[in-house]
Amino acid sequence: MNKQGKCPVVQGQDYEVSITDLGIHGEGIGKVNGFTVFVPGALPGERAEVRIIRVKKSYATGKLVTLKEQTPHRVKPECPVYDQCGGCQISHISYEEQLAIKHHSVVSVIERIAGEDGSLVEPVIPAAHPFGYRNKMAIPAGFVKGVPSLGYYRQGTHDIVPTAFCNIQKEENNELLRFAAEFIRKHSISCYNEKTGKGSLRHVMGRVGDDGKLMVVLITATRDLPCEEEWVREMTEALPFVVSIYHNVQDRKGNVILGKTIRKLYGSDTLKASIGALQFEVSPYSFFQVHKEQAEVLYSKALEFAQLTGKETVIDAYCGTGTISLYLAQKAKHVLGIEIVPAAIEDAKKNAIRNHVENADFIAADAGVIMPKLYKQGTRPDVIVMDPIRAGCSEEVLKAAAGMEPKRIVYVSCGPSTFARDAKILAQMGYQLKKVQPVDMFPQTMHVELVALLERR
Repeated sequence: MNKQGKCPVVQGQDYEVSITDLGIHGEGIGKVNGFTVFVPGALPGERAEVRIIRVKKSYATGKLVTLKEQTPHRVKPECPVYDQCGGCQISHISYEEQLAIKHHSVVSVIERIAGEDGSLVEPVIPAAHPFGYRNKMAIPAGFVKGVPSLGYYRQGTHDIVPTAFCNIQKEENNELLRFAAEFIRKHSISCYNEKTGKGSLRHVMGRVGDDGKLMVVLITATRDLPCEEEWVREMTEALPFVVSIYHNVQDRKGNVILGKTIRKLYGSDTLKASIGALQFEVSPYSFFQVHKEQAEVLYSKALEFAQLTGKETVIDAYCGTGTISLYLAQKAKHVLGIEIVPAAIEDAKKNAIRNHVENADFIAADAGVIMPKLYKQGTRPDVIVMDPIRAGCSEEVLKAAAGMEPKRIVYVSCGPSTFARDAKILAQMGYQLKKVQPVDMFPQTMHVELVALLERR
């Protein structure tokens, strides 16, 4: 609003807007008479004619009509449905500029939220392969103009945009997508309708392991899988690299893809995958990093920041299925992994046995509750590693970690802003931020992960 309390933009009218920044979803940000306007598709350094399509109290959303001035960092996306699909946000930006934008975003939160010097942030480690990196696909099924179809969701909706491939998926997943799309049309497969709750096929999931082997999970809302025998026969003939086929039932409404009922239709129980020297057996429910190459970079950097000599005791406070714990165990005296999800801890124990790791133990518990108890029992870790969910650490975990007085805290984060908040809290508890290393885990998107080192003063 301006000083007179009037909104300076009117819905349906066109304005010239200079774009100065990007929002969290990759949309351009500019101002009209000091009033913020978000413009999807516009880039910093560009001047555009923008049509206002939505006006709120403190901002407006506009549609890009024409570009008056264009940035040299703009490129043409290779994906034919890029402007409709919500999967990638910044494929219209050169990869070098994507890295610069992500670096700027991390520096911004470190300075603004953590109150630390932005020079602590290292340049973003780029991906060797910015396309074709995702080893997991979960693509929804539905009817498009009455035809059974597979595709990705249109931006901000659950409307399906049919597509034959995805630029950031591994080719084995794209081959599965094309096969399945043809199969459901050929056999007139009943697809699930979110609004009515009717129909059967909900998602087709693919997971690519080592050597290009593929696990397939067909998810239905119904107890039976239509054309089950045909699925197995035709898929294994068309895609010889498929080593496992499952049928999963998800009969609940909502966005959770996998249900609790599952049965194997063909092949192996698990898929073989590795990160570095560590070997894993991946099941349909297992968590496994979708960008294996960059996961290795991320974990190696965490290991470097931990500065292990073989004499240290390490606590991994959000260990999940034990991936980072086992990575650290290669150079630590002992690692204790803590995770609140019991099934993940069972997987972690199996992974330790599978990799012949004898100096790692795992506990199913809330880190904020168990760590103070461990401290009272005399546990004094030299290093604490934390890799929380996007929401960051609970204050109880931060207090417990600082209370154990480790020499170093290594924080792995998929949410730079929540890390910055936690870093500020840890600074008040005596831990100084020394270094922040962003890693580009998800090229073509606005997401960036980081590893940070904090040392006890």
